[in-house]
Amino acid sequence: MRKQHRGVTVWFTGLSGAGKTTLSQFIRKELISQGYKVEILDSDIVRQSLTKGLGFSKQDRDENVRRLAFVAHLLTRNDVIVLVSAIAPYEDIRTEVRQMIGSFLEVYVNATLEVCELRDVKGLYKKVRLGEIKNFTGIDDPYEVPLNPDVECNTEKESIFESAAKVFQKLQEWGIGNE
Repeated sequence: MRKQHRGVTVWFTGLSGAGKTTLSQFIRKELISQGYKVEILDSDIVRQSLTKGLGFSKQDRDENVRRLAFVAHLLTRNDVIVLVSAIAPYEDIRTEVRQMIGSFLEVYVNATLEVCELRDVKGLYKKVRLGEIKNFTGIDDPYEVPLNPDVECNTEKESIFESAAKVFQKLQEWGIGNE
């Protein structure tokens, strides 16, 4: 049986390898087990369809984020909990997205560049260091740390349970995840 709840977008931002996808998948599983309507929008997956063909210039990155936000907004206004996992490196576009969606929680998934490189499951940092990838966030393209995130999860110092608990605590303010 599905629970009645209002929609909200939970936007996980941070460097590649910080743990955005891992954390959002963990939270998704828990919310679904409690009967909530949940969708995940992972930027890596969306880049294979909705934003296919976009590059990594600032303009293309912003467009990628705007398209993710458009879909998140549609789902959110239809009472779905949307978990977005996207680097979204620029503060101005994250602010724009927050205003567009309205029901929005920003989660800064914080891990140092060194830790992200050690976790490099996709081999992206290695390719960057070999010169095979240009304009990579955190290396030769900036990542602007959120000024006032709703939640900050330090995934190199916290367990996934501790990080998820912070997100659930904030969601409880929205009447979600009270199990």
